[in-house]
Amino acid sequence: MDTVKEFNAYRERMNEKMMSAPNNKIMKRIYSLDTLTYQDGALDNKTKEMLGLVASMVLRCDDCIRYHLQTCHELGLSTEEMMEIFGIANLVGGTIVIPHTRRALEYWEELSENQ
Repeated sequence: MDTVKEFNAYRERMNEKMMSAPNNKIMKRIYSLDTLTYQDGALDNKTKEMLGLVASMVLRCDDCIRYHLQTCHELGLSTEEMMEIFGIANLVGGTIVIPHTRRALEYWEELSENQ
């Protein structure tokens, strides 16, 4: 099973539906704000993605975790860096984050295998 392909296809399909809905200014603005937030500024894009990943793990949002894992992978983060990020997320979020870390590591490994 290719979890990465399934996630990307689902996300793309549902984003298209959400963005094509009539009178959808709020969601369009939220997406625009998200895009602007992760651009280079005082902090570079890589740092912001790592912060987004930690926050997503602490908030226990598997879809958000996958999104940030994929972007971190595209930005060239190493598995060693990822393990430190996972450690920070678990320190901040507590042991409730461990199941999300397991799934995150599995997804990271799939991303790495499909290079």
